[in-house]
Amino acid sequence: MRFAVGLRRLIPFLGYHHVLMILIAAGIILLSLLLAGCSSTSPGIPNIFLMSLYYENYPPTFNPAQVDPGVTTALANIVGQAQLEVRVGYFGICINPDGGSFLCSNNASSLASQVSVDQDPLNLIWVASTFKDSIVFPYLIIVAIILAFICFILLATFPGWHEETDERGSERDVKPFPSRPVSQVALALIFVASVFVLVSVLWQHTASVAASTIAQDLGNGSVKSGVGTTAMILGWFGFALFIIVTIGLLVMILSISLLDRLTDD
Repeated sequence: MRFAVGLRRLIPFLGYHHVLMILIAAGIILLSLLLAGCSSTSPGIPNIFLMSLYYENYPPTFNPAQVDPGVTTALANIVGQAQLEVRVGYFGICINPDGGSFLCSNNASSLASQVSVDQDPLNLIWVASTFKDSIVFPYLIIVAIILAFICFILLATFPGWHEETDERGSERDVKPFPSRPVSQVALALIFVASVFVLVSVLWQHTASVAASTIAQDLGNGSVKSGVGTTAMILGWFGFALFIIVTIGLLVMILSISLLDRLTDD
């Protein structure tokens, strides 16, 4: 009951910029989780991955463009009973050698030293490491998080509700307009952050799909691959939140500008 009463008193003093700050904070958290994927064995972290490769025996695909369709038999003999799975994140790799728990590290060599030749006969750990080092580029998201955090700090400087005494001596709640230059800088920062996240997520999605498709075709009948759904959701939701904040700030600036014009007239 006390909590409900306190919440009712707090809601009227929540400003428009507070909502935008909450959205920015949520976007930063989502993108930070995306970057943290496969960096440790903490609960849920190995499930945040860009691409996965794993051994599995399945009927191979035959196509007239294949010069030597019989290579699938040779691959199946090499793979044998291997069941290792490799997951790739922005800053780490996780492996599951035998269907048990995951081992995660940012050093592929240390992971490779913990499995036998029979567990990874086609060097999927090395393939995953090459994908992470040569194709994955996390720095646009890092810059976007920094820009969004600066925007968050600028929004925190916006004036909130406070009490003032009018000419008659009565108190009333007043909220001044925020500084226009600060609002414009915040808008520019969150817009650039949104563009960086969009480019990075598109890059991440395209590269993961292309690499997983090629890897599965090369391991036809013995290797399967997949794209991390959780990572895609985190990336696109983070972008969506930043875009909402961008639109929100733009609407606020245009509204204040319109009110100033009406007041001057």
